[in-house]
Amino acid sequence: MRTTTRLRMATKEVLNTEVTEQGRELWRRVPSRVNLRDVTLRDGLQSEDIVMALEDKVALARGMIDAGIRELEVTAFVHPGKVPAMADAERLWQALPKAPDVVYSAILFNQRGLDRALEAGVDRIGVFVSASEAHSKNNTGKGIAEALNEAQEVLSRAAKQGVVTRSGVMSAFGCRLEGGVPAKRVSELARALYETSPEEMTLADTAGTGDPRQVLERVTACRSIVGDTRLSLHLHDATGWALANLTAAMQLGVETFDVTLGGLGGCPFMPGAPGNLAVQRVVLFLDAMGISTDVDIDRLEEVLRSLDRMVSGIRKE
Repeated sequence: MRTTTRLRMATKEVLNTEVTEQGRELWRRVPSRVNLRDVTLRDGLQSEDIVMALEDKVALARGMIDAGIRELEVTAFVHPGKVPAMADAERLWQALPKAPDVVYSAILFNQRGLDRALEAGVDRIGVFVSASEAHSKNNTGKGIAEALNEAQEVLSRAAKQGVVTRSGVMSAFGCRLEGGVPAKRVSELARALYETSPEEMTLADTAGTGDPRQVLERVTACRSIVGDTRLSLHLHDATGWALANLTAAMQLGVETFDVTLGGLGGCPFMPGAPGNLAVQRVVLFLDAMGISTDVDIDRLEEVLRSLDRMVSGIRKE
């Protein structure tokens, strides 16, 4: 019997004990199904000191789809000199496996990125603004106010072109470059971005320093702004608290979370913030609680092994 299968069965035995009424009330808003958006090909690779071949990226995308993932953020239309791993953005978009029930998206930060995305036929984008002045300047070369103004213009233009948009706030739970980030600033940015009518709003723990209290506070505030608009979280795991933060968000009804294979990734412009939510851990964690993801854990492990072989092969060259 696989180790993961034994772990899943053992965890379920513990959780199948009688649940108190207080516990039922605590979990009343937890969704019965959670959507996992894989961001391995974008966030997972952007900080690595390797450049993966196009055919390997396509193979990973196909593997994730075969495992049951139905939403993938696959690239970023950013300056290739700053993020070499994303230099093949146009070619990758054209080469992705075609599947009617799979949603692909890309991220970008400026008009040039949007021009490139439109030329490549991208139909779904994400545009984000950091709540940290230091991170914003590191990431985009612009302060918060200037980055927000450009993001609003890009989002509005993309919508007019028929592109589905997602917006969000990076460093929403703190910053390793400048410390704490005020909750009020996060809410103000979310409100300003929401004025462009995105289909989805994301709060990102870019530094990986967020805690459940912050999640409860800031997700609640963001929900009051966006109403029924889809709200998602992008959680880095530098402190090891990401699963606790995911749990807190689920208690508020959040149903969509970004994940990567093996927890790969981080932000190249935020030192000391490695790692995302590892998709395998999340699937096991949710499955143990009876929360569906429609993801096959055994197939995920096969894809992870493929990723390990690809990365090892590149580093030996």
